[in-house]
Amino acid sequence: MFDILNEKFASALKNIQGKGKISESNISDALGEIRTALLEADVNFKVVRNFVNAVKEKALGEKVISGVNPSEQFIKIVHDELAEVMGKANEEIELERDGIVPVLIVGLNGQGKTTFCGKLSRHLTLKKKKNVLLVPADNFRPAAKKQLEILAKDVGVDCFDSDLSMLPKDIVIAGMAEAKRLKKDVVIIDTAGRLHVDEELMGQLKDVREVLKDQNPDVLLVADAMTGQEAVNVAKTFHETVGLSGVVLSKMDSDARGGAALSIRYVTGVPIHYISNGEKMKDLELFHPDRLAKRILDMGDILSLVEKAEEVIDEKDAEKMMQKMEKGKFTIDDFMKQMNMMKKMGSMSSLLKMIPGMGGALREVGDLSPAEDEMDRMKVIISSMTKGERDNHKIIKESRISRIAKGSGNTIQAVKDFLAKFKQMESMMGNMMGMLKGGGGMPGFAGPQAGFRQQKKQKNKKGKKKGPWGGGFFNK
Repeated sequence: MFDILNEKFASALKNIQGKGKISESNISDALGEIRTALLEADVNFKVVRNFVNAVKEKALGEKVISGVNPSEQFIKIVHDELAEVMGKANEEIELERDGIVPVLIVGLNGQGKTTFCGKLSRHLTLKKKKNVLLVPADNFRPAAKKQLEILAKDVGVDCFDSDLSMLPKDIVIAGMAEAKRLKKDVVIIDTAGRLHVDEELMGQLKDVREVLKDQNPDVLLVADAMTGQEAVNVAKTFHETVGLSGVVLSKMDSDARGGAALSIRYVTGVPIHYISNGEKMKDLELFHPDRLAKRILDMGDILSLVEKAEEVIDEKDAEKMMQKMEKGKFTIDDFMKQMNMMKKMGSMSSLLKMIPGMGGALREVGDLSPAEDEMDRMKVIISSMTKGERDNHKIIKESRISRIAKGSGNTIQAVKDFLAKFKQMESMMGNMMGMLKGGGGMPGFAGPQAGFRQQKKQKNKKGKKKGPWGGGFFNK
């Protein structure tokens, strides 16, 4: 997401690094590169012009804050303006209102509407604790109803048995009646994909909107982010015809440009609610303009990283693992659990990009898929071990290595290599825990109890010499 834009901005902002003050002469090159980067990212030219002018005006009109590096102040101005263009803050569907909340999903063919319906129903059920009904109203593609039924079963929500011989507006009337009978909170309506130039099909959407007007429906457009400026044009047309309340950007994981994300809100006035990535039901993110601005500027996105971790990490399990590590016990089973948790959070590159400053490092490292393939191979090897072997790798001798190799389809040397790597990791974990328990490590870093138990200030024991990191593991 935003890979090329991230790289271009990094290059542009180098022009102002090390400057003693912000002036028109030393920001002109940076603004020129930013303008080019945005245009190449397929951002609407009016958005680019107004963005660059706003940054220039604020940068030259801003007094340099005492103690703040001028280049950092300029980056802050660029960040704030990026967030402003995309909508300032996250806006979600308004759920806290009387009656059933209808959510109408619209868009062109092949944009990912039906998949998004499943993702949204999962999000509203798990995160918002709402009782959801899915309503198939796509009478042009009968397979869409079957797809929605499968997604509903996967997510654990009800799906209305629509009669696809009926007009969409009549399907919706019947679906809303069923939702009332079942005492549902939210009804998500999947409509047929259509060309925004097709007046008849757009007319059907207007009819559906009309029958729902008393319930004040949310109308969400699912737009393919890869189409860039065309996605903005589609959003504008749908908004003028049907009246949108929000936009969902799909396929953002494949988009290297980001033009749609940076243009839609500004051009249409319609907020972006969600980002839909991948085919899995969990692959849905809230659209946070300030966080995405940070990603574009390689400032990381720690809040999103923490939220992803909270979804997959059980606090009690994490505390148990920490207690084992404190006692010098880190098993292959623990390692397997950690790999599985990472996998649930997303790809290695997507997680690293959320750490400040890692964008540039990742560009130098390149493709991380070989590392992820290596993790998959490790999982296969571990799966061929017994519970006893996973809990105590020291019992794994030649005969066991041979059995594990055969069971996992690997060579004996591959299993030995894995065991050697695990022993190195076990040693590293032990060293880390020794540093933390001894009060060493980075200044201000709390002990391993931080985050799970009350932090306690640790003092160095009198009489011990300190290593270069302040004691602990490096004591002599």
